[in-house]
Amino acid sequence: MSKFIQTVKHMFQDTTLRGQIFFVLGLLIVFRLMGAIPVPGVNAAALSQFLNNNQFLSLLNIFSGGGLSTLSIVMLGVSPYITASIIMQLMTMMIPRLKAMYQEEGAIGRKKFSQYSRLLTVPLAFIQAFGFIVILQKQGIILDLGTFDLLTNVLVVVAGSVFLMFIGEMMSEFGIGNGLSIIIFAGIVSRLPQEASQLFFNFDASQIPLYIGLLALGLFIIAAVVYVTEAERPIPVTYAKQVRGGKMYGGTSTYLPLRLNQAGVIPIIFALSILVLPQMLFNMLTYVNNPTINGIGTVVTDILKNQWLYAGMYFVLVFLFTFFYTAVTFDPNAISENLQKSGAFIPGVRPGVPTAEYLGKVVTRITLVGGLFLGIIAVLPPLLSAIFPSVQSLTIGGTALLIVVSVVLDIVKKIDAQLSMREY
Repeated sequence: MSKFIQTVKHMFQDTTLRGQIFFVLGLLIVFRLMGAIPVPGVNAAALSQFLNNNQFLSLLNIFSGGGLSTLSIVMLGVSPYITASIIMQLMTMMIPRLKAMYQEEGAIGRKKFSQYSRLLTVPLAFIQAFGFIVILQKQGIILDLGTFDLLTNVLVVVAGSVFLMFIGEMMSEFGIGNGLSIIIFAGIVSRLPQEASQLFFNFDASQIPLYIGLLALGLFIIAAVVYVTEAERPIPVTYAKQVRGGKMYGGTSTYLPLRLNQAGVIPIIFALSILVLPQMLFNMLTYVNNPTINGIGTVVTDILKNQWLYAGMYFVLVFLFTFFYTAVTFDPNAISENLQKSGAFIPGVRPGVPTAEYLGKVVTRITLVGGLFLGIIAVLPPLLSAIFPSVQSLTIGGTALLIVVSVVLDIVKKIDAQLSMREY
């Protein structure tokens, strides 16, 4: 406890770190205030019932910071920007110029790449906002205010989403931690009082063993997330001895840490963004006057409401995105080339192509384990909802716990690094 108090004391003694923390807190306050401003003509009771009967939108509500539950001007959250990032990263696999920009041109290339993602966010936000508002009007959740008011609401929601993207990037640049992850983290934490109140008012003494079991499951998930997040596969690296100016250098041994879960929570966020789009599209088709199109939309929407099918698709997408994101961010060839240039090698492995192949095999094996872990954590909420319908309020689930724990660990590490630099 004394060490914790000492760390907090040092945090506020460091003027730079203190400014970063208060900057992030200030932007979070702005974010929460925006989340309390609804678009005009909302039927709150119909909205609550609609969200409770829709697994996709209930999860999206978490990632929008609770903005969707009030149909606020930031109801889309950072979903459009995340979708734009997915599309841009998929395009790096098909367009060599984009891949070179992202991986080889350094900070300038990544800055251009991010700018393209921002530009793509605007049309995606417009499509999502228009789709949501039209669907909600047809459901009677938003009053039909006419074409002009519809477009006004759409533009306001798009502006809110773009402003939220701006806030997230400001947090990353001038604050501490990843801004988008912090926004999602704040949205999850903000729901805890509501979940606790629902549990308190709907408390059933006969369900006490179930509550205890779910609490134990939550603690186990937290411990597993911490363990997997911190787990590493060390690759031994030795530097060859070199003689320069009559002095001998090198000959030291170190290791290359490869994380078990290199992708973090990104695959889960990616998968959720992908899953929401088809349901929104087919929901819109159910309101088309053409009987054939309407029938297709109704059938597909009913199929997508099946929680077991949803869990299966969610698991597969998270698993595949784990491999995809790791392949985009981890380049064995580049690491092999850097090791060779610095006179380093992996004992028992020849430099060059064999080293790249060895690193690729190791990363594939550990990514398999990390992908399975993320997939299992991701499908816990829908599975718990299907198995225990009476405890819907407890199923924030493994996805939220994974994000919360990962964000907290990331912030703690960056604070420790900042304090270490201050001591030096």
